[in-house]
Amino acid sequence: MTSRAWRMKLLPLVLCLSLLSLHGCFFARVSTKNAGILFRTPDEIANRIVDPRRPEARLAALWIGHATVLLQLDDRFVLTDPVFTNFVGTVSKRLVAPGLAPENLPPVDALLISHRHYDHLSPDSIERIRSRISNVLVPEATTDDIPAGSYATTELPWWKSWEHDGLRITAVPVVHVGSRALDGASHPRSFTGYVIEYHDMVVYFGGDSAYRQDVFEDIAKRWPHIDLALLPIGPISPPAEMLPTHMNPAQALRSAHDLRAERMIPIHFDTFINSYDERGDCLRALEAAKNADAQSTLQVLPLHIGEQRVLIGPTSPQRRATR
Repeated sequence: MTSRAWRMKLLPLVLCLSLLSLHGCFFARVSTKNAGILFRTPDEIANRIVDPRRPEARLAALWIGHATVLLQLDDRFVLTDPVFTNFVGTVSKRLVAPGLAPENLPPVDALLISHRHYDHLSPDSIERIRSRISNVLVPEATTDDIPAGSYATTELPWWKSWEHDGLRITAVPVVHVGSRALDGASHPRSFTGYVIEYHDMVVYFGGDSAYRQDVFEDIAKRWPHIDLALLPIGPISPPAEMLPTHMNPAQALRSAHDLRAERMIPIHFDTFINSYDERGDCLRALEAAKNADAQSTLQVLPLHIGEQRVLIGPTSPQRRATR
């Protein structure tokens, strides 16, 4: 391994130590929680899916963990924020094994990167699946973070679209930050959400975002019907650290309503330790928020890591999405 490669491997650890000195107890406590599992093997997935292709599905979703979801839209596959490594940023350890082994991925028509944080953009993970990727879509100023490969990498500013053989993907605003190595000033918009369209189906992938009503309502004006919203429900605690750039479960439900989504699958919880949250906190808070909104027609569909759900089958009513 070259000296530059070693420096790149060590950079996350150096940054973490710097953050510890800057932010004190928050990062110290999170690092302490990780220290307790550093030598623990991630929980295995029972009966892990080997072939995720579902011929009976028009729309299906498989939660691989954190923000990594394999979407099937008829004959197309889209993969979001792939992370297959046991660590992110060197110090955050995986709690549960990936819900799909990298070698079992089908050919991926589009790989989406929402932003540059280590738990969303993992070069090592991309290299593991490089032979299965055709196209990588990234936010502004992110191409240099993607390892070289035979795939095409395209930067999408907000509201710009990429289209190939009927699969259309549009970058949309979120409320987050794009820094990776204390370089936020040079990457002011290196974060995005995506709207995925194929045939008559529409899926929203939020990556990471704080809650802001006007942002989601603006998306809903352009896509009046969204079949599925993939929305983060954590981390929650401590709120002062999290809410400026993340949404809590109640806000995730509000976002789904603002988007006028028919279904919501929660993501971004119980995979890595990156907050004070205990395992199960986010789902319990989501259930409480859902019970408080009993009149809602939104379908909230929590998945286990490794679970795949067919959301639209061949007998579902046909509908043309309007924009």
